[in-house]
Amino acid sequence: MAAVKMSKFRNAVSLLVLLAASPAAAQSDGSPVPAAPSAEAKASAPLGIGRTALPEEIAAWDKDISPDGLGLPEGSGDVASGEALFTDYCASCHGDFAEGLDNWPALAGGEGTLDHDDPEKTIGSYWPYLSTVWDYVHRSMPFGNAQSLTADETYAITAYILYSNYLVEDDFTLSHTNFGEVELPNAGGFVEDDRAETEYPIFAGEPCMENCKDAVEITKHASVLDVTPEDGSDAPEGAEGM
Repeated sequence: MAAVKMSKFRNAVSLLVLLAASPAAAQSDGSPVPAAPSAEAKASAPLGIGRTALPEEIAAWDKDISPDGLGLPEGSGDVASGEALFTDYCASCHGDFAEGLDNWPALAGGEGTLDHDDPEKTIGSYWPYLSTVWDYVHRSMPFGNAQSLTADETYAITAYILYSNYLVEDDFTLSHTNFGEVELPNAGGFVEDDRAETEYPIFAGEPCMENCKDAVEITKHASVLDVTPEDGSDAPEGAEGM
């Protein structure tokens, strides 16, 4: 009885395989079965979920500011107003003069330290573009209450940070109209990342696996570099029997 059932099962499976592989398969009305879409067609077809974003939804995310000031909203703020705002919203972490408290980062100072073993990277000593300052303050500060600052308040705080770095006078007013005139000291300290053109082709070629060097020369021995133990006293514990 079991053998009969197994034989019927094999026959059914064979029939299904033949039907699936047959190019002349037809639908119940006699018309041919449409060909399955290619992988390329599936990849390019919409998934049928979601919808097109509304203009106001795109605007809510479109907050980035370019180095040339593109994307800045209209507004202005002076150093004096910025000092009061900085005291209220920023000084608890960054200090009254942007010098940094405890482990919170300093925003001012560090001039001439970039070539030191422990450089102090602040807005005045390291950052290349003022747009990064404005964008970060407006997008992410104050800590715990991000995006609560108005555009004018952000201009004022940014102006005070510039003043704390001795980059502007105490009567300075920063606005969307003069923003591009402010250049940070380290703007020329950054270069274009050209590794895709200069380095990637070197490492993308076929690696050399044999006869890659004309000659091999031993220039130092481990004993000369003082990395080889001279007696058993320097050996790791339990290594004597190895």
